[in-house]
Amino acid sequence: MTVVDKSTWPRREHYDFFAAMSHPFYSITFPVDVTALREYTKRNHLSFYYSMVYCVTKAMEATEAFRYKCRGEDIILHDRLVPSFTDLKKGSDLFHITTLEAGEDLADFCRRAGEQSAAQTCFITQGPWDEDQLIYFTCLPWFPLTALTNERNADPGDSVPRVSWGRWEERDGRTVLSLSLELNHRLLDGVHAGQFYETLCRRLEAL
Repeated sequence: MTVVDKSTWPRREHYDFFAAMSHPFYSITFPVDVTALREYTKRNHLSFYYSMVYCVTKAMEATEAFRYKCRGEDIILHDRLVPSFTDLKKGSDLFHITTLEAGEDLADFCRRAGEQSAAQTCFITQGPWDEDQLIYFTCLPWFPLTALTNERNADPGDSVPRVSWGRWEERDGRTVLSLSLELNHRLLDGVHAGQFYETLCRRLEAL
């Protein structure tokens, strides 16, 4: 973790502009081709959901702007991000929230995520991470998603991205789902969301 020198930070003017707003958040939703990920997870007997969480986390880590965070009057830059995701136990309609480090191997993350989620007996887990290090994930697999907003406290410095998606759809022989992001404009512009999108697509295609 690095504390950013605001006096030399290229984004300082943009940050100050959006910092004056009581609600500096915006939401965008866009389609993502997950054909390769779906085939990869089927072939390797992995959870599609956990795999998507992993791939999004690594794409955000690789996009530097997503690792900048507001912390009081300071701006910090994290070295890594930690996924925190909703999950359901079989037969239950009450979700819980599981948090664990992504690591560097997709299959290992899927294994650890499944084990931790299955063993979890409380609604939400705590860990040694800073809250602004997290990425909040949720999935609504019962219907296709076109847009979504999440609950939040009235804190304009909230720097945690919210990531959501719904049920995938078949389009012209490809598998596509709509990915929703909620971001803080103090730190992230559309160009950064575009960089994340390109990085995520490359990661998925590489599978």
